[in-house]
Amino acid sequence: MFRARIGEHIELGLVEHRHGRELFDLIEANRPHLRAWMNWVDRRSTPAEVAAYVALSLQQFALGQGVHTGIWEDGKLCGMINCFPIDWPNKAGCLEYWLAAPHQGRGIMSASCRAMIEYAFGTLGLHRLTIRCASENRRSRAIPERLGFTFEGLARDAEWLYDHFVHHAVYGLVKGDKIGGAPVVENRPVGG
Repeated sequence: MFRARIGEHIELGLVEHRHGRELFDLIEANRPHLRAWMNWVDRRSTPAEVAAYVALSLQQFALGQGVHTGIWEDGKLCGMINCFPIDWPNKAGCLEYWLAAPHQGRGIMSASCRAMIEYAFGTLGLHRLTIRCASENRRSRAIPERLGFTFEGLARDAEWLYDHFVHHAVYGLVKGDKIGGAPVVENRPVGG
């Protein structure tokens, strides 16, 4: 199982069945905030739907298709960062992330992305990572820009967001590129 500590207060770890209710409660508390940019929010509107997502994410991890990771601050779940899907023939993956509104603007997601980048390039042996975000979502776009990802272009009408299409800004990072900002954090195993 994947776990990493980032500094004294942040920890990443696979979302497991025992986290289902905590994840549902976090989504519920942030539903309007998340719904502005995430097209999956309405598909996780009950504890059972979130439990099904957790089961699927664990299956994808077991099959090597992706890593769905919770972000905990001082032991409290505050968001997620995923490397999904993983394209093994091309050694590529896509980073996805979201953070509860009260936890934004404090560097948590940038640090979490650095840890996931290190895991993807180091442990998984991937060569390329992409981040795709709605072109108008400035907060989300600031993450790859801060981390030194290269803006690779705009994918027009790339996602149906409830009642309209949004363009995606596409960013890429290949193994060996310099990570912007602070150095890549060292993933320290937690527990056994």
